[in-house]
Amino acid sequence: MRRTGALVLASVSLLALAPGPPGPLPERMADTGGGTQLITARAARTSSTTGTVTWWNRRGGRWVEAGSAPARFGARGLVEGRSRTQGTNTTPTGLYDLPYAFGTEPAPAGTATPHRKVGPDSWWCQDNGSRSYNRWTEPRPADCRAAESEHLASYGTQYAHALVIGFNYARPVRGRGAGIFLHVDGRGATAGCVSVPKDAMRRILRWADPARRPHIAIGTRSGPTALTRY
Repeated sequence: MRRTGALVLASVSLLALAPGPPGPLPERMADTGGGTQLITARAARTSSTTGTVTWWNRRGGRWVEAGSAPARFGARGLVEGRSRTQGTNTTPTGLYDLPYAFGTEPAPAGTATPHRKVGPDSWWCQDNGSRSYNRWTEPRPADCRAAESEHLASYGTQYAHALVIGFNYARPVRGRGAGIFLHVDGRGATAGCVSVPKDAMRRILRWADPARRPHIAIGTRSGPTALTRY
């Protein structure tokens, strides 16, 4: 009887010490931006061109999933944002704010994020020599070459709805990259953005609330670019 009792106690002790199931992804991250809304864009590895975008609300001291959708990343995968080079077709990993939304179509009803309507003279300057580098310009300034910029209206499918990702935005570093967005899927992998199906993008725009300071975290499941490191 004593031996049986000891075995039972040992089993109970081991169960008490065993780790429980992992909590929601945002609760395992080093930083979530300080707000109560978060988007995670996660790929299996840096060579991946697909993954998952999930959006979360923080309520009652916990993160709760609000929605999820399949995602696409850069044609050459993902790379640490601080060491990214422009023109490499890679998606920058890291934690970023979401300055504003834009689109060739009107914002979905209920969108609270500031929204800009794309017009025939709307450009995103990617010219490293321009004073407007990594900025929306309308019209395109003389020092911003068309060949080094995106004519937003030319991407009616992808930019039907989009959110600007604050990568290299507040204090742009020339040569690091410009025009990184969360937008609607095109035909395949992106040139460095994150994309989701159109319905998911519309849901995200209706969900995002600037008063709750939403951010986006982009990364992988593990390794140096793991989402849990950001």
